[in-house]
Amino acid sequence: MLSVKTELLHALATALETLMPGAGAKAALESPKVAAHGDFATTAAMQLAKPLQRNPRQVAEQLVQALQAQSAVTQWVDALEIAGPGFINIRLKPAAKQEVVREVLTAGAAFGQQPSRGEQLLVEFVSANPTGPLHVGHARQAALGDAICNLYATQGWQVYREFYYNDAGVQINTLATSTQLRAQGVQPGDPLWPESSYAGDYIADIAADFMAGKTVAADDRSFTASGDVHDLDGMREFAVAYLRREQDLDLQAFALKFDNYYLESSLYTSGRVDAAVGALVAAGKTFEKDGALWLRSTDYGDDKDRVMKKGDGSYTYFVPDVAYHLAKWERGFTKVVNIQGTDHHGTIARVRAGLQAASAFLHLDIPVGYPDYVLHTMVRVMRGGAEVKISKRAGSYVTLRDLVEWTSKDAVRFFLLSRKPDTEYTFDVDLAVAKNNDNPVYYVQYAHARICSVLAAWGGERNTLSGVDLSALTSPQAQALMLLLAKYPEMLTAAAQDFAPHDVTFYLRELAACYHSYYDAERILVDEEAVKLARLALVAATAQVLHNGLAVLGVSAPQKM
Repeated sequence: MLSVKTELLHALATALETLMPGAGAKAALESPKVAAHGDFATTAAMQLAKPLQRNPRQVAEQLVQALQAQSAVTQWVDALEIAGPGFINIRLKPAAKQEVVREVLTAGAAFGQQPSRGEQLLVEFVSANPTGPLHVGHARQAALGDAICNLYATQGWQVYREFYYNDAGVQINTLATSTQLRAQGVQPGDPLWPESSYAGDYIADIAADFMAGKTVAADDRSFTASGDVHDLDGMREFAVAYLRREQDLDLQAFALKFDNYYLESSLYTSGRVDAAVGALVAAGKTFEKDGALWLRSTDYGDDKDRVMKKGDGSYTYFVPDVAYHLAKWERGFTKVVNIQGTDHHGTIARVRAGLQAASAFLHLDIPVGYPDYVLHTMVRVMRGGAEVKISKRAGSYVTLRDLVEWTSKDAVRFFLLSRKPDTEYTFDVDLAVAKNNDNPVYYVQYAHARICSVLAAWGGERNTLSGVDLSALTSPQAQALMLLLAKYPEMLTAAAQDFAPHDVTFYLRELAACYHSYYDAERILVDEEAVKLARLALVAATAQVLHNGLAVLGVSAPQKM
């Protein structure tokens, strides 16, 4: 049906050219808001009415006549109907809708994917400092980031996943001193325990392994402990490596792997921060006031100018972000997406202002909206009808690994992707483990498993179904299912453009419901061979699209449940 739509778009463009030269460029087909109105619609007649100085319905009548002369319309269209002020509704022949079944089965896992566009995309997400386990906010960010990466991969982008973190600074020093205190036998609640220290049980585990002289290895670093309780620098390095390894284990449980880890400290040691500040000063976009260095961010739409360098000589936190994004641009990533919590909203304007000021001075031509941001809210967790706020392991919050252990990787991913990122979300643990239709991930996976059981009962080879006669697929339920299958590629494209993996979850739930309706309406394994094979081809195509969509979300498509 994708090829059918392409042919009909060409036919529409040709017909429009007969009405007014140059009008063919505006050819577009839409999906009617009411399914009963048809399969496609076009508003082209209304758009041409003013330049042609004619009544829209008169233009529509002419356009219908021109369309009826097109071979693609003759082959694929059952009826052209003028409605309202000049809408043209298009009803397809069953054969046109049946084409999508063949397209899905032929393309397989590649159905919905666009050819390579030769461009790179960097998505930075999770980016948690190694001071404790990953919490449920990081889980939402991990699900969002990975799904957005997968969405863009379907659109032909070469996608690069990056994790940015700080291995120095106040938080890391607090981690080191907390570990040292635990190694010395001081515990949370003791008189010598500072309130600002990290109190989770994981600190005691780090201290014990350090004193035992163990070696820890993460994806991007490793360190061997000295076992000396006075070796604070060694404890700092060991604790960072230990917690990076813990993060890796969390991410492995989530089936997520990064292409690169970028250290905030490297921006200082490499001189990138000083170079970025120097560029801003040289560009004349800074000024000194009250002993601090300020950025004239109001020149770029910010609501007020921002402090870059405080009186004590330290930089404010958005300055290394500017240096980091200059590095991203210089590494060739002309499109960058950052997945962050809504608490980072205030940094967007100042980071972009810094980039624009530096770009103008350095002649980098960085676009005004660079980088893109996807901001997400935090997640509440409910279990047994009550909110869960504390994890013994973390000390004060529910961890990503808690969620996976309580439910499953599939449930965590699907649930956390089922709402827009900037909307509040409550993760219901009890619902996530329920084996009924109220559980959305179960509902979708069950549809796939149900189809697989039908195909297994048939016992034939799936790859033979792409060539069967599909003319028996004429029932309203079959046609509704085929139309929905045909919407999958466009849905992926729109979801990628809008950074909206929740659109994929909505689509999959709708597709599962449409399949269940079809299954209830028509028996598949009937005696008549031609009908049976056509219906098997339709459900096999449905299973393939369910599989493809779940893969975008990082969720499995089980064959049995």
